[in-house]
Amino acid sequence: MDGIPAGNGFAPQVLSTEGMTKFEEGVGLILSSWMALQMAVQNEWGGRESRQKEQKFAADIVAWLTRSTETRYIDELEEMLDENMILSFNTEIEDGSLEESK
Repeated sequence: MDGIPAGNGFAPQVLSTEGMTKFEEGVGLILSSWMALQMAVQNEWGGRESRQKEQKFAADIVAWLTRSTETRYIDELEEMLDENMILSFNTEIEDGSLEESK
């Protein structure tokens, strides 16, 4: 399993304000290129609040990746993406794009 070191003897990295802004922008760009999510948002599969759900999703990903001292694993991120699509947009992703978006 590929992990993102955060604990385990590695010193946690603290992003500068500029670094955090760029990281948030990067997460947003990745999500904006994920066709399954964009279809769900554009077609309001999550209701009228679909755009806000997408923005909250991006913020949740950034928080999950930056506010923990635990090692993060790529399969945990995949599970988070999958659960969010199901719970927020009533959409099961079966096209392989979950693996591509991480």
